[in-house]
Amino acid sequence: MIEPTHPDVSLSAPDQQPVVRVIAMPADTNPEGDIFGGWLLAQMDLAGSTPAFDIAQGRCATIAVDAMVFHQPVSVGDEISIYARIVKTGRTSIRVHVEAWKRPRATHDSIRVTEGVFTYVAIDQDRKPRPLPVTDTNRT
Repeated sequence: MIEPTHPDVSLSAPDQQPVVRVIAMPADTNPEGDIFGGWLLAQMDLAGSTPAFDIAQGRCATIAVDAMVFHQPVSVGDEISIYARIVKTGRTSIRVHVEAWKRPRATHDSIRVTEGVFTYVAIDQDRKPRPLPVTDTNRT
């Protein structure tokens, strides 16, 4: 299992293009005025599904979210960049480590705000698990 890194460790954003980039808006806040964690989780699920769909070559379903850690709050106006990388494939499943980073509008500094491991299962037209296609990427 991928263990989340400690929030006090100084990090820089992954050296790759984000899968999703979005601006946090006022409609996405909780009663305290911070961006609602469920909104961020949904954005991360969308980002994690992108490489999963590529590996599965078709439809997938999210079946688990593990090791979810919220390191920092997100504020209205923050630019959120979400990065995803495949960490493991099984017969029907794909595990993807997903990180969300914020960049407050007034700065150029990125701060990791949350991370987790999402598990997706390839499914057929009847929504039943199906084997992943064998490719060079997921061959064990």
